[in-house]
Amino acid sequence: MEELEYQNIQGLILSGYGHLPCATYVQLRIAEGPAACAWLGRIIQEITTAERKQEGTSVNIAFTREGLEHLGLDAGTIKTFSRPFFEGMATEHRSRILGDANENSPANWNWGGSDRSKAVDILLLLFAVDEAALDLLLARQRASFSQGGIAEILALGAGRQPDSHEHFGFADGMGQPAIENTPGGKKAAARNLIKAGEILLGHTNTYDKPADGPRVHADRDPQHLLPDAPQPEGEAGGEPRLRDLGLDGSYLVFRQLAQNVADFYRFLDDATRTPSGQLDSDSSGRLAAKFVGRWPSGAPLVLAPDKDNPSLADADDFGYFDKDPHGFACPLGAHIRRANPRDTLGPDTTKALASADRHRILRRGRSYGQRLENPRVDDGAERGLHFICLNSDIERQFEFVQQTWINNPVFGGLNGEVDPLIGYVDKGDAILTVPADPVRTRIHNIRRFVNVKGGAYFFLPGIKALHYLASL
Repeated sequence: MEELEYQNIQGLILSGYGHLPCATYVQLRIAEGPAACAWLGRIIQEITTAERKQEGTSVNIAFTREGLEHLGLDAGTIKTFSRPFFEGMATEHRSRILGDANENSPANWNWGGSDRSKAVDILLLLFAVDEAALDLLLARQRASFSQGGIAEILALGAGRQPDSHEHFGFADGMGQPAIENTPGGKKAAARNLIKAGEILLGHTNTYDKPADGPRVHADRDPQHLLPDAPQPEGEAGGEPRLRDLGLDGSYLVFRQLAQNVADFYRFLDDATRTPSGQLDSDSSGRLAAKFVGRWPSGAPLVLAPDKDNPSLADADDFGYFDKDPHGFACPLGAHIRRANPRDTLGPDTTKALASADRHRILRRGRSYGQRLENPRVDDGAERGLHFICLNSDIERQFEFVQQTWINNPVFGGLNGEVDPLIGYVDKGDAILTVPADPVRTRIHNIRRFVNVKGGAYFFLPGIKALHYLASL
């Protein structure tokens, strides 16, 4: 196994900073390239690495393609980044892949999107142990970048709910893969381990090849701030002509997702009323679990089909093929079954698991907004999830999951169904099939319960790459 250079890896890659419950994601625009490079050079020493845990605060940083261009990265190097990153999340092609249409069209986003006046160059991710510490950290960073040719666009607050439940009321954060040969990987179940190259650029991925990342011609790195990259085939010998800008970095996907909590629960209530029109809260709760694939505690339906079992809240070592092939416990179209089909994509469970593992992502998102006091009464305030994930191949990982699993109307042999929780409902027939013996139930007229408010693709560089960018 490859040894990782933890001091070159930003800490967010190996930690979700669960010990730091308060966070702010500061979106910045570069007004003056040279001044921004100087600012970057000054704050590199504050960037949290994977080398050790920081108790009070943590800081990480990522860049869009436009941000790298404004820093002065040359066009030739920019073209070596992956196509999704180069194009950006809001292009027409990528919107079709992601299902960003109608009210979720990038034209309607609050940031990012197709309106260039809302474009983001830099994402500064700030984490702290409490609100007071976060306020001090944010104030210090604002004083720093205000003198560095940087303009603040937006600061998005985030945090963790006291019980780690998201706004629909379900425990969040389960089912995460772990990078092999890391502290987290040594504690994880074998079936949850992924190769470092699935997240970290320049490292061996599941295809036993180095994850492809951006490269710089050696002539543009006279100080040799970057490590040498393997030369193209047929050019062995002599001094390396390419340097590795991507090594130990990752691609970061950020989507702000507003959750329509009251509408979700009112829909569940209406769908499960008794023949006399009375509210059936037990049936409503069961249907909510069928949408998600887990009970509110986090217990998976495949292990607890009849009622919630908090003792199974952290259970993740399960499959669907043997225990629930027809979806009697967890519907075939349920959210978690689509997001990670595990062993169900084919008759050979070993191959199915290997296939699913080629599309794993590391989730690092957090909720925002106050929890709704009464989940069935809308208070007019916005709340939701800042979805953040890390992957080395946006197209094969994040976009594949979104297009081929979440928004696929024929996923798993279904017909006209997409993910009932976060899917592009207009792509299907707005239905969810809940299998049962002898008679299934079909839920009709599902509507959008989650709306996209903004999004962008970012490059989260390694520390050596940050020093190179600062030198521009």
